[in-house]
Amino acid sequence: MGNCLSCFKTPAPPPRPADTSIAKVKEDIPRPEELQRLTPLTTVEPQLNGNIKPMGDKPSRTFCSLLPGSLGREKEVSEVKINNLFEAYKEPNKDVILADGIEKLCSDLDLSPDEFKVLILAWRLNAEQMCQFTRSEFVTGCKNMHVDSIKGIQQRLPDIALEVSKDPEIFKDLYRFTFRFGLDVTRGQRILPSDMAICLWKLVFTGKEPLILPRWLHFLESHPHVRGIPRDTWNMFLNFAETVGDDLSSYDDTEAWPSLFDDFVEYENDAANQNVSKDRIDNVIKESER
Repeated sequence: MGNCLSCFKTPAPPPRPADTSIAKVKEDIPRPEELQRLTPLTTVEPQLNGNIKPMGDKPSRTFCSLLPGSLGREKEVSEVKINNLFEAYKEPNKDVILADGIEKLCSDLDLSPDEFKVLILAWRLNAEQMCQFTRSEFVTGCKNMHVDSIKGIQQRLPDIALEVSKDPEIFKDLYRFTFRFGLDVTRGQRILPSDMAICLWKLVFTGKEPLILPRWLHFLESHPHVRGIPRDTWNMFLNFAETVGDDLSSYDDTEAWPSLFDDFVEYENDAANQNVSKDRIDNVIKESER
């Protein structure tokens, strides 16, 4: 083995006098099965006289060029390297990367643990729990990203971030992952604590902040009795933000929105009415002083 397919080429027949008759021309044109036996070293073109000649000066193709990975595919990653990378950050007595290891990993990646790209990394690793990467998550995620080194991860994350910013469906997948990522699965949490939800809303909307987000977060911070955010409220906020924009007058309370959105709109409308009343009082006072 190791030779090109030219070694399987059938010997060329001895030259014969040219026959220009139509029947002979058709007979001399190589049949498809004959062309298949020709060496891939030369791109061929049938001629009316039965001879074969190269087409132009195109570079020849060898058997090696037809092997998997030679047709523009990415270089295969090494699972051994990925496991070695995992070993560099995992706990000494546990087969898992915890908070200290993640902090060291972020440092080597020149990232802060609370950066958007770290959330993207956790998403691409499909991490089940915050501040924890299992070996299977890390190895499978790195293979899916096609990376096996710190440099590879550094180069890949900006590309993924660009994909997220350009494709709403990809962003939606990241957005829904973020809710699950924030839950404490060891305690069986099903509702995201409000303070955690506020932090994650700020993080996931990095660089793509909805107009209504600051007012929504202010509402949550001003109402400590709102202790948690259910999954459906988290998921539907994306639709809510796209629907209302910065003008709550387009909000339709007859639609099946979570009740927390009704409370938010009512709170905003009350605040707007209070501001109008205050402005009117100020205007009356100014008029009386003239």
